[in-house]
Amino acid sequence: MTYLLPPLNALRAFEAAARHLSFKQAAHELHVTAGAVSQQVRLLEERLGVQLFERRTRQIILTSAGETYLARVREAFRCLAEATAELKPEGVTSLLHIGLHASFAIDALRARLAQFRRAEPQLAIRISQPAGLHELLEGKVDVVIADRVQRCPGYKCEPLQSGFLIGPLGTADCPEIETLRSCLLGDVEHARPAAPRAPLAASAARPARRPSKPFFSA
Repeated sequence: MTYLLPPLNALRAFEAAARHLSFKQAAHELHVTAGAVSQQVRLLEERLGVQLFERRTRQIILTSAGETYLARVREAFRCLAEATAELKPEGVTSLLHIGLHASFAIDALRARLAQFRRAEPQLAIRISQPAGLHELLEGKVDVVIADRVQRCPGYKCEPLQSGFLIGPLGTADCPEIETLRSCLLGDVEHARPAAPRAPLAASAARPARRPSKPFFSA
């Protein structure tokens, strides 16, 4: 059976824009321009023959058709994510790539990251150093631990005991990042309990584009 589906990039642009209610913030999350997101959404609307957003001055609002479609698109994305997770090795569902500013000593973070690994055994960790906001904006890392405040539209910069954690607004409040933040702050009570699975290996890279020897070993 052949499925008549709209382009996946257009669906991703629509879902991100609907979640943020902003083409600009969706663009930062997807690492494209706001114009590209707007164009993808417009193409999707033309393909479907319905208006998904009401465009106002500096604001977009979902239409009733957009709200209905969003619920089904999210359901489809969830099914795809679950199917993809089932294909991965047992105990591993995702990789979290952490960028570390050049001034940070990896040894100082070893205990906190080991705590995170115990709290999130389904996540593999990769550390890239040096890495900063530039690597985050290019999508080379998922989050960055920086030595100073760095503001960028579409990204969230939060203080740690030493430094700042920076990540896209679309993922900054997801459970895994919340747990990482808690571990980096030493807030053990808010770190999720570890599941009874074997620990994972995590690796380090220096610089960001060339992975090197393992940081943690199983």
